[in-house]
Amino acid sequence: MPRQIFQLKMSLTGVRPPVWRRVLVPAGYTLDRLHRVVQHAMGWRDCHLHSFEIDAVQYGEPDPDGELALHDELDVRLDAVLGKGSGFSYTYDFGDWWEHDLVVEDALTADPEERYPLCLDGERACPPEGIGGPSGYRALLVAFAGQGDPADVGDPAHALLLDWAGSTFDPFRFDTDRASTLLRRFC
Repeated sequence: MPRQIFQLKMSLTGVRPPVWRRVLVPAGYTLDRLHRVVQHAMGWRDCHLHSFEIDAVQYGEPDPDGELALHDELDVRLDAVLGKGSGFSYTYDFGDWWEHDLVVEDALTADPEERYPLCLDGERACPPEGIGGPSGYRALLVAFAGQGDPADVGDPAHALLLDWAGSTFDPFRFDTDRASTLLRRFC
């Protein structure tokens, strides 16, 4: 029987302009592998806790202290809980609270000549880790926009945000090929 592949679109909620990715993943992946796909496709560094919500059920890494009621993501295959048209959410970093909307756009037959997972498309760089969630990212984008404005050049808050993001951060840059390379290497 040929392998089934899900085409997923993942969109970061609460940020404008939109940050999103479109990926192909084996439908037999477990949620813990999908977590790694989201991390590498979006550009996160996997430094924080995460969870999935599918049909009002929370999945993630079991909490050894029992404070978070999460079903073990290692035990759940995508094709057991999702199908074409399914929508679900992924939350990363419970401090900054990065929510992602995910949709299974299509269910395809695997191309025997292709390696999966694969990033097909996307827009804009993922916000830097620890920037303060969507509101911190909005402030960073304002700082970027104000770099040339003489009134904002001396703003210490802007300088701090720009320093936090790093000199190589470009909010409008996304490299599909690099994302695919990372997915194939680490997922």
